[in-house]
Amino acid sequence: MRYVVIDRGDDHSKQLSERFHTLAAAQGFTLDEHRPDIVISIGGDGTLLEAFHKYVHLLDQVSFIGVHTGHLGFYADWQAHELDTLVMKMAEDKPQYVRYPLIEVVSNTPDGSDRYLALNEFTLKGVEGTLVASIHINDELFEMFRGDGIVVSTPSGSTAYNKSLGGAVIHPSIESLQIAEIASINNRVYRTLGSSVVLPKHHHCDIVSAKESQRLALVVDHITIERNDIRSLRCTVSDKKICFARYRPFPFWRRVRDAFLVEP
Repeated sequence: MRYVVIDRGDDHSKQLSERFHTLAAAQGFTLDEHRPDIVISIGGDGTLLEAFHKYVHLLDQVSFIGVHTGHLGFYADWQAHELDTLVMKMAEDKPQYVRYPLIEVVSNTPDGSDRYLALNEFTLKGVEGTLVASIHINDELFEMFRGDGIVVSTPSGSTAYNKSLGGAVIHPSIESLQIAEIASINNRVYRTLGSSVVLPKHHHCDIVSAKESQRLALVVDHITIERNDIRSLRCTVSDKKICFARYRPFPFWRRVRDAFLVEP
């Protein structure tokens, strides 16, 4: 088995990373940073997002495992004290592979287009003022938006920024994207639905800038891109998915309960 470890960088996560390498070597695993079979994330959800984007070009070949060392690890199946058990199960058991949907975002500029994948969400905001944009669903104008920004989330990402905006929590088996507003302004010129909108896989959404040189911040998970030449963004459910290797059951609704409803 070829593996790589991405850790958060704090002392505790680094120590766990070294411990994992020691245990993995004893089981005959091979450290391979270029072509791993499994990516181990040690830290929090931010670390898992970092690992995802580092190996996004290998999504068809790799699976991910999260080891939680922070306060909230929604994507993590394992806690720090369970590292020995995890390595033993990796050596002895065959995992169940669980795949979560992703969002594909294509930004269009006069010079061409750029394509991004998001595991949690992408956010569009105005840098020097409010965001002004029209939202089109399946090539038909849906609404004119003016406000702080727009968040488009995956089902697994529906528990993150989207949830704080009052969006729905969606099970990852429902291949969809969700559009949520950040502080929209509603008057007789700009009027929005005022609630989140869920689109199925075969639908698409276009966010079209209403200003010719509007400086925008496009945040894909944790990666921020600022540009003043984005004309439009097309958002779809990607044909690609992230794959998690599960060595024990950890249902989605249990994750939601443990993250938001159960006291530590």
